[in-house]
Amino acid sequence: MDFDPVLLARIQFAFTVTFHIIFPSFTIGLSAYVATLGVMWLRSGEERYHRLMRFWTKIFAVSFAMGVVSGIVLSYQFGTNWSRFSLVAGNVVGPLIGYEVLTAFFLEATFLGILLFGFNRVPPGLYVLSAAIVAAGTAMSAFWILAANSWMQTPAGHEMRDGIAYPVDWLAIIFNPSFPYRFSHMLNAAYLTTGFVVLAVGARYLLKGKHIEDARTMMRMGLWLMAILAPLQLFIGDQHGLNTLKHQPIKIAAIEAHWDGSKPGALVLFAWPDEKAEKNLFEISIPHGASLILTHSLDGLFPGLKSVPAEDRPPVANVFFSFRIMVGIGLYMIAAALFGCFLWWRGTLWETRWYLRIVSWTWWSGFVAVIAGWVVTESGRQPWVIHGILRTADAASPVPAASLLGTLTLFVICYGIVFSMGIYYINRLINKGPEDRVIQPEEGVPSRPLSGAEDAARAARGG
Repeated sequence: MDFDPVLLARIQFAFTVTFHIIFPSFTIGLSAYVATLGVMWLRSGEERYHRLMRFWTKIFAVSFAMGVVSGIVLSYQFGTNWSRFSLVAGNVVGPLIGYEVLTAFFLEATFLGILLFGFNRVPPGLYVLSAAIVAAGTAMSAFWILAANSWMQTPAGHEMRDGIAYPVDWLAIIFNPSFPYRFSHMLNAAYLTTGFVVLAVGARYLLKGKHIEDARTMMRMGLWLMAILAPLQLFIGDQHGLNTLKHQPIKIAAIEAHWDGSKPGALVLFAWPDEKAEKNLFEISIPHGASLILTHSLDGLFPGLKSVPAEDRPPVANVFFSFRIMVGIGLYMIAAALFGCFLWWRGTLWETRWYLRIVSWTWWSGFVAVIAGWVVTESGRQPWVIHGILRTADAASPVPAASLLGTLTLFVICYGIVFSMGIYYINRLINKGPEDRVIQPEEGVPSRPLSGAEDAARAARGG
């Protein structure tokens, strides 16, 4: 059987980036949550905030490590599988990724060391400051990566010479037309992902009757965050969609499964897009709904998929269904947050076990929504790897299909092992919960490290 090398290269990159994005989407928000707990501990002096800060720092460390391991592979694939892309876009994308390493990763790695090993060795103010700097570093990392990816969606600030992009205005490159919308959308999604995990863990403890005080603190903080950010994400997503309509109208056409641009677009709730017949099967839709949302007019028109040749269209089904998964989860998060706040206001939140059970079971919601959103973004850009400049088929390296299939198989095996072990260890940390006793030094900086290690081991064993 003959395999398409370009398709295999795309599958390999999609697989590795899907695994990788799980961890940044969690650690970006979790680092901010840890820093917030630290500030609340310094201001109030309450031990519960300190206890939760230490607990979530351990989970952050495991997630951060898996994010680093899974992310390193991506940069190598630019050279091995996408060398022609590197040739055309390297002058722009290379420095942006380099800035991410120099300004964000080094910052995170340095102060994460203080956050993990500086407890009882540095003053509390410096310890909490380290947590805040790590949080800033994770957001800065997202800034540079989203700048590079957004440039591929809406390239600006460059000039083409002999088929190669050369930067002429770095501010225009970084703050390209789609960057503000995509950065805010992703950052908010990361905070929502973490907020829902915190909410789910708190509900899990309450159902088991464990760590009651800490569980209630987690749920209160999670609900406050979700009640603000979940509706905000709906607004950001709407603005992002309008920006996409302006710069990538065919992506919007695929999202809406809108074929004929000469007619107002219906808001398709469900359908099966038939790309060969160029129509939707089993369609359930609201007439003129998409036109109203996108053009603010019931009779507004926007380009349809038929306005471009078939070879210039993205894979419609991928984009169409992924978008609806993302939006569906977003609406669920809004409902869960607002209803939870209502139960809290009624004073029945801690006793409403069916609600606690539902949110504890749906901890994964944010991760799936993030992955679905990235499928929409990346698949919707096809057949371009740099929109309007370089096609995906022209960006791949001349690597044999057998080599790509072999390395893809190895990636699936290795990532499966790493991911399984990481989730297993994180689940063990969650099952153990926040430690009731925090090890304190005898006086000032510990002078007996081995004794401190013995105490830490004893605490880890529950002794």
